[in-house]
Amino acid sequence: MTGRPLNATAASLLGFLHESPKTGWDLVSTAQQRIGKFWSLTTSQVYRELATMERNGLIEAGEKGPRDRKPYALTEAGRRAFAEWIDRDPGDENIRHPLLLTVTFGDHLPPERLSVILADHRRRHEEQLADYERQSASGLLPPHAAATLDFGILYERAVLDWFDRVRDLLGSGDDVYDRDDVYDRDDADDRAAAHGGAAAISAADRTIGATDPACRSSPRPATGR
Repeated sequence: MTGRPLNATAASLLGFLHESPKTGWDLVSTAQQRIGKFWSLTTSQVYRELATMERNGLIEAGEKGPRDRKPYALTEAGRRAFAEWIDRDPGDENIRHPLLLTVTFGDHLPPERLSVILADHRRRHEEQLADYERQSASGLLPPHAAATLDFGILYERAVLDWFDRVRDLLGSGDDVYDRDDVYDRDDADDRAAAHGGAAAISAADRTIGATDPACRSSPRPATGR
């Protein structure tokens, strides 16, 4: 192993490998499902990190299986490297928010166009909040997954509060921002409730299946974020 510090993406892969051996595709799918909303990584990154960690003795490849996919397993060196990484100070977050970049230069857009953009993004956040709340309502998530999900719920609520304020701050384009196809937060809550317990349990089952060794199966390819 080299003295190069473990980066967060590589460490995340080691974290998932604590659960069981996984192929590169398994790791891509697992990462997209479980950390994709707050930590972005690409398929090429995953395979690049796997190759580096194998050279450095942090993981070892098993026999090739279907489609020539190799399962990777942790070594003791990999466990030690992950233990050192998880014990460090996480550092400050890096925020890259495309919508805020657009709003920053929004004086170069017609007010009506900016309002359309804001309305579209508000809808997306309402839908994301409804999905998170369905998962939370199941009560089936393990504690650390529930704590992470709770952050997502509070974040989405804060963003929606900002959308409520931005109309007054910008003071234009209200007719477009208020158009009928943009539903409010109460409507989003009603939509979430209408899905019922089955949707919540289904969402939670996917998370439990990915985290609980007793019921875990190979992750299915993610359909997109």
